[in-house]
Amino acid sequence: MRKLLSSAGHEVIDAGDGIEGVRLACAIKPDLVLVDLNIPGLNGFEVTLRLRGEASLGRVPIVAITAEGDRDTSLAVGCTGFIQKPIEARTFANLIARYLRGAREMPSSADLEEKMLREQSQRIVGHLELKIAELSSANARLRELSLARTEFYRNISHELATPMTPIVGYLKLLVDEDLGPVTKGQHKALVAMDGCVKRLRAVLDNLLDVTGLETGRLRFALREYDFLDTTRRAIASVADRFAERNQTLVEELPRGPLPGYGDPDRLQRAMVHVLENAAKFTPEHGTVGVRVTRTASAYELCVADSGGGIAVGDFDRIFEPFIQVDGSVTREQGGVGVGLAIVRRTCRGLGGDVRIESPSSQVIEGVPLSGAAFTIRVAIRAPMELDG
Repeated sequence: MRKLLSSAGHEVIDAGDGIEGVRLACAIKPDLVLVDLNIPGLNGFEVTLRLRGEASLGRVPIVAITAEGDRDTSLAVGCTGFIQKPIEARTFANLIARYLRGAREMPSSADLEEKMLREQSQRIVGHLELKIAELSSANARLRELSLARTEFYRNISHELATPMTPIVGYLKLLVDEDLGPVTKGQHKALVAMDGCVKRLRAVLDNLLDVTGLETGRLRFALREYDFLDTTRRAIASVADRFAERNQTLVEELPRGPLPGYGDPDRLQRAMVHVLENAAKFTPEHGTVGVRVTRTASAYELCVADSGGGIAVGDFDRIFEPFIQVDGSVTREQGGVGVGLAIVRRTCRGLGGDVRIESPSSQVIEGVPLSGAAFTIRVAIRAPMELDG
């Protein structure tokens, strides 16, 4: 059919199934629609009914093509004409030209048209019931797989964390030479191993947090703490990341202390996630700025950078677990896409939230930072809850 119509001077656009056909027809507003009644997704009858519901396509001829004798049903649902397979190659292009000029076939009778339309409506309802049942079954299976995935994360994290504890302890003893003196070369190797173990431990902690996110039970250990001291410890823990990339860190920190009530360990990890994210997406020799402010009821940490920023359409997606909007950078710099999800849940569990500004309008220590800015906000006194 494409060859015959192209030879007659027509432009032909194909759709692989009924849903794609509806989308293309609504988008390009064709002069005529040829629809095979036996197509996947929405069948030809359903496609015709859907297209007839579009005001912009109300006058577009729709011609049904099938090997079965469904002429009256095709016309009843809104088709202009009906062509039975196999098509006659010598007259096919002329027949399409007639429909383009306004020719239209009529159903055998009004009563038959009503009967056919009613029968087709019943078939559509049956089709929808079948699809709903399939979707319900698939949804139940997805929930089952999600629970299994969460249980797997929890089990594997605990299984890996158990042998990690003595490794961390013995490495510290060796580095501190509590088990005897070591050579300069041995000390260098032990320090490198210690860094790798700490990184692995951080990944395990993130996996444990993910299980808490997915089960809705991220635990908080609330106590008195200093927000400013927590911020400084977070900055110190990622200082090497900035140094490795020759990035400049500028700070606007008030005089302390800034006493609060919350979970400083979880808060520090959330801060580290945001700082590492800034380091990851800021180019070498770029700048990252940190500012701490206090409102009447909350503390805020703003981390802004001179990177490429984040598209507005990705603002919500980046807080979903395992979502990475820039996989190339993530593959280069590491990460599994759970950090920002943990940040948001931690902040909300501590009576606050996190917000994004991109492009950023932040100026920290006189340095304009036009990339992305993440602002962590937590209540000075977190809600009296142990589970979030």
